[in-house]
Amino acid sequence: MKGRLYLVATALTALIAAGCGSSSSSSSSSSASASATTTAAAASGSKCSAAIAIEGPFTGPVAQLGLEQLHFAQLAVAMDNQSLGINVVLNQNDTQLTPSIATTKTEAIIASKAVASIGPAGSQEVEAVGPLFARAGLAFISGSATLPALTTSGKNTTFLRVVPDDNVQGPQDANYIIKHLKPKAVLIVDDDEAYSQGLVSVMTPILTKAGIKVNHQTYNGTDTGATLANALQSLVTSKLTSDETVAVLPWQTAANAQQFGLDAKQQGKKVTLFGTDGTDSPSQFKIPGTYVSNFGPDISTSTSALDKAIVAGVAKYGPYGAFGVPTYAATDVAMKAISSVCKAGQTPSRANVLAAIRKTDIPAAGNPLGVPIAFKANGDLAGSPGYLFHINSAGKYISIPTS
Repeated sequence: MKGRLYLVATALTALIAAGCGSSSSSSSSSSASASATTTAAAASGSKCSAAIAIEGPFTGPVAQLGLEQLHFAQLAVAMDNQSLGINVVLNQNDTQLTPSIATTKTEAIIASKAVASIGPAGSQEVEAVGPLFARAGLAFISGSATLPALTTSGKNTTFLRVVPDDNVQGPQDANYIIKHLKPKAVLIVDDDEAYSQGLVSVMTPILTKAGIKVNHQTYNGTDTGATLANALQSLVTSKLTSDETVAVLPWQTAANAQQFGLDAKQQGKKVTLFGTDGTDSPSQFKIPGTYVSNFGPDISTSTSALDKAIVAGVAKYGPYGAFGVPTYAATDVAMKAISSVCKAGQTPSRANVLAAIRKTDIPAAGNPLGVPIAFKANGDLAGSPGYLFHINSAGKYISIPTS
């Protein structure tokens, strides 16, 4: 997996050099190499040179989704470097969706010359690193961290996100289940981390108020091997009852949701699965009849010129996936902010790039999310998008209305 990432980074370097006339090179996640990259960019003579970073799970159990995020970020940097006439390099930081690793990577980013960062991916990671970024005055924009407290706790003052929080997505999903699936009882399982627990806490009272019996269970989403297999099988065997016709799985690992569904099928239990965000992985989670909500749209069949260019462009780095689309938007926000600083005759710094990001105003037609991108004072997205998919008999994700 690491060899593949190095090849991707080399390809990105070639593309940036061709589009911007720069001799800079992409770098690894260490602070030393990040500084070397920035120095190389400055030496290229570009009128507007800067470095940004990205944190994501590029290896580990959710690498499928993390690599989607990386590939879309790489594409945004390459496209914006060319269209905006700037020279920005992207430094990669693999967190494996682990807060302790994210903390180490964040310290390296802070020690580098990066003027903004993309990610981390998980809410639990943002909880860990937010105060570090805040003290450094460094903007970080996530395309997937949705825990409401991230923007209300006051600890993450330089955090912004281009996706709705759980207080938007949770009620949307719960009300869809109530209106369209009409269960008498549901099983809802968190994977013992902040993102999952946040959605459960929002959805449960809405389902209960509608007269639906809620069976809330927990399993350790970081388990692997036989321990994980036994935990998932136990959930199906001893926790999923015959009257629970819907199982809500707000998990970050799509393969776990797939195994849960296969276990239920093997045991002859008739249940409709409803996954969220991290389960949106067509190659890993494809149980027919399942519903999957996500904070990003599927633009694979869009007729928009921008969307078509993004779908075609990301293929240079890796396979298309809807989970990565918001990370393109997050990276585009940082790139446009850097460009605006340069147009104002200033040298990009953490302070002026953060200020420019806060003033972001990208129209719906100008980004793949299909909604205006602007930020509230606390860093939340001003709009409230939401997307829902139904997996058909062929295992294909079909976009459907959320209400």
